[in-house]
Amino acid sequence: MFDSFRQTLRDLMDRATPPEERRAGLARMKQTLVTARLGLDDLRAGVATTRKRLDAEQRELETVRRRRGLAAGISDTETVALAEKYEKHHAERVDVYTRKLAAQEAELAIAERDVAEMAAELKSAMLGTTPAGGTLGADERAAATAAEEVADDSARVAEELDAMGRARARSERDAEAERRLAELKRRMGK
Repeated sequence: MFDSFRQTLRDLMDRATPPEERRAGLARMKQTLVTARLGLDDLRAGVATTRKRLDAEQRELETVRRRRGLAAGISDTETVALAEKYEKHHAERVDVYTRKLAAQEAELAIAERDVAEMAAELKSAMLGTTPAGGTLGADERAAATAAEEVADDSARVAEELDAMGRARARSERDAEAERRLAELKRRMGK
């Protein structure tokens, strides 16, 4: 995903790219960034889930160790043997979840860094600057501005469509209420 984003950025920054393609490229980059941010949310949820599982296993391990100690205190060898078995089981799981959590946190850190870089690259592309800090010509800046306006316009159109849908639903509910009221009045003879 990040490779295609960077390739689109390179294509976009190519001075020979027509404005229409530049706008389409910016739109693809925005969509990729949105998808990447959603992926970050999934990674964060995975880290949280693993952390909860690790905490639960650590509590279970502490409980088994406490029970083993209590059983050893009253010389209950059967309970001590059973507790040792479960202690080993929970200790292994704690070890696995600890390593898994470390790997997930490292993966999340890398992904967050990549998404931050993608956001900076997209912003520079939309402003008409190159990622290295150079600037583009007037045509490229105009195309970037036009792409930003297209993105803003599409957001406004989506908001307007949602508002129209809500207004239509409201008018349909009002019409249904009026119809029911008229029916009720007819039945009551008014």
